[in-house]
Amino acid sequence: MDRIKVSQYVDIRRSDGRIHGARIHVVKPEQRSVTVEWTENGVSHGKDISFDELLRVNPQLGFAASDETGEQTADHPMPVRNHDEDIAGCWKWPKKFGSSTIPKSLTISASPLGHRRAMLPRPKHVSVECVGDIRYFREYRSQIDFHPIQKSDLSEEHQICVCVRKRPLNAEEQLKDIDVVTVLNHKQVVVHQPQTKVDLTKHLVNSEFVFDYAFDEAASNELVYRFTAQPLVKTIFEKGIATCFAYGQTGSGKTHTMGGNFTGRSQNVADGIYAMTAKDVFQTLHERRGTTAVDLTVSCSYFEIYGSKLFDLLNKKVQLKIMEDGRNHLQIIGLTEVPVSNEQEVIKLLQRGNRIRAAGQTSTNVQSSRSHAIFQFILRTKYLHGKFSLIDLAGNEKGADTLSMNKQMHMESAEINRSLLVLKECIRNFGTENYLPFRASKLTLALRDSFIGNNAKTCMIAMISPGMSCCEQTLNTLRYAERYQVRELVVPSLNEHCLTCFDPP
Repeated sequence: MDRIKVSQYVDIRRSDGRIHGARIHVVKPEQRSVTVEWTENGVSHGKDISFDELLRVNPQLGFAASDETGEQTADHPMPVRNHDEDIAGCWKWPKKFGSSTIPKSLTISASPLGHRRAMLPRPKHVSVECVGDIRYFREYRSQIDFHPIQKSDLSEEHQICVCVRKRPLNAEEQLKDIDVVTVLNHKQVVVHQPQTKVDLTKHLVNSEFVFDYAFDEAASNELVYRFTAQPLVKTIFEKGIATCFAYGQTGSGKTHTMGGNFTGRSQNVADGIYAMTAKDVFQTLHERRGTTAVDLTVSCSYFEIYGSKLFDLLNKKVQLKIMEDGRNHLQIIGLTEVPVSNEQEVIKLLQRGNRIRAAGQTSTNVQSSRSHAIFQFILRTKYLHGKFSLIDLAGNEKGADTLSMNKQMHMESAEINRSLLVLKECIRNFGTENYLPFRASKLTLALRDSFIGNNAKTCMIAMISPGMSCCEQTLNTLRYAERYQVRELVVPSLNEHCLTCFDPP
């Protein structure tokens, strides 16, 4: 019984048979039970569990639940933290298992941002070796003082803001997968990769990433909006071009973040970044009326890029053409712009467009977005005053992720990956004198304004899945996002008047 302590991580069995982790909140020796707590979908839960049940699920605790003396019955005790080791994070295993003869891995840096990372607080015991199962992930997290981002925190000014959002494990993943992503604080994310050395001993490699903001699984859409799209609203009232896009693998939560919560296949668009942006646009518009002589009107457009073609989601999916005029200004020929005067009208446009947006099925998402969807708020006087593009990118796919083997599905995935690769190249070369391949993809051509001019601001929300089965894709997403922020910005322009001469309506 001495092995049971408050704040200790243990496994518990739910009434539906699921086994997941929880933290001991209260130990009750007289009742021979404990009270445990855990968080699920952002809500805290708790229950009482007897010592007998605790032992059945956690035999490594090594006490006899029916024996008042607490005599140990387990063959092998749980690995004990050795606080006297010179190298932090080393686990001591029973002699029966032996120890690895392979030299310890060098510290792995997943990012060139070493100077920024060195300034952040390090978690205790960052390198954890000899990982056998989920209990060691929880032990790692029990050593960390978490400082998640709060709504009361101040947002910072960025020309390019790069954020990461971790979604929670879904119901299916909770039965068979392990959460291998830890959000340490409002900037730092760690991905734990279980690996096996050549002598079959297990160890954990921790890859650290630093971003402008990091959101854990408990963060709401409102909190994410507070630090991503909301600071960009004022940009379009200052004759700027603002862009916010969600990037990540299929099923990582992009459409949920941009468009709102799902109940089954029904989406509540009022809870997404689209609708929240609409609310702030009209609020700012009303505040500025009477204080400025500029009479602004608001209109919206909604189109998708499916394959190499553009379709108008507000006009029966009519095919569009994207062209440049003689002044190098981007023009989407035939795109519908609908005047709007309040948030509810915007929500109706979103619902109207979402009904006909292209979707398909993959092995990771039963209703995967197969197109890049771009919703725009356009401010005009007589001429264009400002534009805010909110983009839900199609999920990047691996070849093994396509459930259907038909030709159409393969063509879709190939085109999605190609367009995201071109976007990656534009990001890689942004801020340099290298050529930016805008015309290699309709997506990057449509986003060209986001990369050009001093009055262009962009926010990228990298969406990641926390499961071990998605570890490789999660790392790819985080590395992709890092390339967006590592360069000192030397903003290119097509010509000195490119974004100061606005097109007439």
